[in-house]
Amino acid sequence: MCRQLLDEVEIRELLIDHIGHRCCWGSRPARTWKIHAVEDCNVYVGTLETFLEEREVVRETEPYHGGNIDGKDNSPELGLWELDLRSQFPVLFVPYKETRVKIPRSETDEKCSDCAGRGNIPCPTCNADQEPGFYKENQMFPCPACYGRGLIDHRDGSDSICTKCDGKGKLPCATCGSRGLLKCETCHGNGSLLTRKIAVVIWKTLSTRKVSATSGAASVPDEIFHRAKGVQLCNTQAYQCTPAYFADSFSLNKFSSDVIADRASVPPTARVICERHTISVVPVTRFTMRHHSQSFSFYIVGYSREVYLKDYYPARFCWGLCPCLEWLKG
Repeated sequence: MCRQLLDEVEIRELLIDHIGHRCCWGSRPARTWKIHAVEDCNVYVGTLETFLEEREVVRETEPYHGGNIDGKDNSPELGLWELDLRSQFPVLFVPYKETRVKIPRSETDEKCSDCAGRGNIPCPTCNADQEPGFYKENQMFPCPACYGRGLIDHRDGSDSICTKCDGKGKLPCATCGSRGLLKCETCHGNGSLLTRKIAVVIWKTLSTRKVSATSGAASVPDEIFHRAKGVQLCNTQAYQCTPAYFADSFSLNKFSSDVIADRASVPPTARVICERHTISVVPVTRFTMRHHSQSFSFYIVGYSREVYLKDYYPARFCWGLCPCLEWLKG
């Protein structure tokens, strides 16, 4: 069994240091209460990491200003999984890496659908609801300053020429200057678009993690065991890992099988590169401290000796008022 070798001085120092990071916890119980019970409750941690490569195609479009097109005229377009990306391949089991690569010979020029290849569209202000190619020029609107009269009324009964419309009573369309047309923003007025295919390639690691803990350590959150330092009992790497085999432990064999059976699902756009399966044992010791009729328990986890104290500690003095004098004295 994996066991931590700790004397009473080390145990109390670890607990006092843990309590010292909580400003309203007093250190007296950690310093003076008797260590009543010590229980070894080691935990097994199993992981299965699946490293995969995922490829998808997206289309990019930009205005076409003329020039050469990397199309299929000379040779066929490369397939998505025919792209050679060895120069960008990451270290195995990196959490995530993404790259974008243009697919050779995938470019095409297309007529802009927004303007039907004309390079301009009807003005939405003076030619609303018109189809591309149909519009009216020189449409005017009543001047809002003189209400279309061309004159401005004054309180003394006199009139003056409206300066906003120069006395005409009408103004051209503020959006297009009454041309009836606007330059198409999609193709920048060129009428054509250049479209290409982009391969979005993602390398990532999917992880399955399981913990096998005795009842004595059941109250400790799994994430503490996952980050704790323990002893590796197995570490295998293959295209597809199979359960580990321990000649003297049926329970470990079953635990390994459970980890493998819980393998993360692989997206249909991805392929598995390889897998890695590990099982570790993490030393966990539960200590119970007692003073008269009061007691509390805490855990020391892993070779990094992380202290975990769940809820109850007898010297907590914070009811929303900080700092706490008991903590300062402790």
